[in-house]
This record gives sequence, structure tokens and C-alpha cells, in this order.
Amino acid sequence: MNKKLEIAVKALDSKKAVEITALEVGSLTIVADYFVIAAGTSNTQVRALADEVEYQLGLEGYEPRQIEGKATGWILLDYHDVVIHVFLQDQREYYNLEKLWADAKELDISSLITE
Repeated sequence: MNKKLEIAVKALDSKKAVEITALEVGSLTIVADYFVIAAGTSNTQVRALADEVEYQLGLEGYEPRQIEGKATGWILLDYHDVVIHVFLQDQREYYNLEKLWADAKELDISSLITE
């Protein structure tokens, strides 16, 4: 599994993200190889989730190409081959990226998430 993806999932889990999902989209788009999608229950948590992902990836020397939406209910962290989407729960349901990318393979990340 991709190291950036693993770090991002573990970082999101450590801050109690809701419904973490990882999709393999490389065969469907040139934008990225993987999408990680997660939600928070408040704007504060969404920012904390994004900050933790950025911090943990930074510790490993990974720098984002771009970060968008810090003042909204959808923060996107672009790490070239891995793009992390952190939503407010209602925004996630509205945009429904899993449905939009229904042809993508969902990865089994259960070993990266604590119960």
C-alpha cells in the first residue's frame, strides 16, 4: 500500500475522523492514484483533521502540492499521487465522491484503523 496513503489514514484515525475511505483512482484519472475521503463533525474538527494529515506527512518529508478550502467544509490536500478530501459530514453526503468515483476500487484500510 502507498506510504502517504497509510500515513494519511492513520492521521485521520488518530483525530477520530468519521467514515475513512480510500479509493484507487489511478486507472480512472490522471489527477492522482488514490483518494482518501473522511469527514469531521464540526468545522474545528475538519481543520484539525487536515492539519494532522499535513503534520504527519510533513514529518516524513512529504510536502503538499496544494491545499484548498481551509475556510470551508471541504478541505483538499493534494500530495501528487494521493489526494485527501476532508469534509463536514453533510458536505460529504452532498458531494458523495464515492458515488462519483463508483468505478474506483475501494481499498481495505481496516488494518490501519483502530477500533
